[in-house]
Amino acid sequence: MPQHVDTGVAGLRAFVEDGGVATLVLDRPERRNAVTLAMWQGLPRVLDRLAVLPSVRALLVTGAGRTFSAGADIGELAEVYADPQRADAYHADNVAAEEALAAFPHPTIAVVHGFCVGGGCQLAVACDLRFVSEGARMGITPAKLGVVYPAVPTVRLARLVGPARAKYLLFSGELVTGRQAEVFGLADEVLVNTELDARAMEFARLLARRSPQTIGAVKAALAGPLEDAQAALAPWERKSRLAPDVREGLAAFLEQREPRF
Repeated sequence: MPQHVDTGVAGLRAFVEDGGVATLVLDRPERRNAVTLAMWQGLPRVLDRLAVLPSVRALLVTGAGRTFSAGADIGELAEVYADPQRADAYHADNVAAEEALAAFPHPTIAVVHGFCVGGGCQLAVACDLRFVSEGARMGITPAKLGVVYPAVPTVRLARLVGPARAKYLLFSGELVTGRQAEVFGLADEVLVNTELDARAMEFARLLARRSPQTIGAVKAALAGPLEDAQAALAPWERKSRLAPDVREGLAAFLEQREPRF
């Protein structure tokens, strides 16, 4: 049975299943899971809570009601933009939530059904991987609103899909299909709708069985500029000489069994 985790935030639901996989659900289906300010502010706390659970080794991020997220709550955003200082604070909270997701210590997979737009797509891009349904529609739409997209998600998107594709998405605000997203590099696997959830869970459970030492090192190396990768990897390399992961991995290979990391 799933172990439910109290998020303390309306619109965010979380639970942990057997196999070391946690699921974080954007849970406002009546508003297509539009993200409120309270949700942006609460995301770092919820992610911290999940990260310290000893049973958690991977995280799925998805939306309720067969939609990932329609983006920021536009009604709320209209109120925020009535005051420049409130707008500054809002975008700071928005970026802090994205950064917390990107820094989650275990592998993260966005499971994208339906619409994944604006701030919702921002969260999907902040995950390590994106598994997307063929019928999904993905896009980042600040140009339709006159909003200046913050630097952190702009650069993260460009690192993922390349500068030209990032410009295509941000200049136009157009939505792309799951298959187009795969061509862009925005989706890592594209599946028919009925197979998506099972495949994402299967892959998350696979990652949960892999060495957290190796995965942590890869995340550290690729979190910043490539020229900083060696410095980011150095403490992980030192740890690997003493920690039991390598000995266990080699022993399991020689004994033809699953390693127990």
